[in-house]
Parts: sequence; C-alpha cells; structure tokens
Amino acid sequence: WYNQATISHSLIVLILINGVHLAFKGTGGATSNDTKSIPSTWSIALESSFASINAIVREQIGLRNEIYLPLIYSLFFFIIIANLIGNTPYSFTITTSIVLSVGSSFTIFIGVTVIGLAKHGLHFFLFST
Repeated sequence: WYNQATISHSLIVLILINGVHLAFKGTGGATSNDTKSIPSTWSIALESSFASINAIVREQIGLRNEIYLPLIYSLFFFIIIANLIGNTPYSFTITTSIVLSVGSSFTIFIGVTVIGLAKHGLHFFLFST
C-alpha cells in the first residue's frame, strides 16, 4: 500500500508545514501583526537591517542605483545565515566550500562586469572617472 500511495512525500510535508504554520500563526485575521500599531521584534530587526544595508548601498553606489539593493540584501543575508548555521555544533559551514565561494563570486563578478559594460560601454574598463 505504501508504494502505491498517490500523495507524494513533498505534498505531505507541505500539508504538515502549512498546518503547523496555521496552528501557531493563525490565518492572518484579527491576530495578525498588520492590525497592531506596535511592530513585532522580528519586524524591527528586519527594518533596521534593511535601513543599514540601504545606507551602505546609497553611500557606495548612489541613489540612482538602488535597484541593486535586493541583490546585495539577499547576498548579505545568505552569507550571514550560512555562517551562523556553522556555529551549531557538528554542522558544516557551507561558505567554507571552495565550490560555493568561487562559484558565487565568479557569478557576481561576471554579472557586475556585464552590467557595467551595458551601462558604460568600453569606458567601464578605464581607470579615470
């Protein structure tokens, strides 16, 4: 019977995760944080981290180029969460893997170079401003 089940394992896990989420968080009605005037601790933490990273992006690349903020924000949180997971005993920090480090840095380097060439042409490679 187990091999002939029509419900896949992924669907069972999805149903369990949604059930636990709804049991603890609610459906988002009157118990939601959206109706409160006081933000939660997580909201404050995420807003302050967003403001900090936004200030760094503005200083480095200016106001016109804030379209790159989601990339930098995502990359920052990927690296910090990956390193914090490595602090757990008997776990592996994925950022120590040479494949991930070289692969992601090479991808970002190529992406920045392509964007620079698209915006500035061959003047992108000149040292003068």
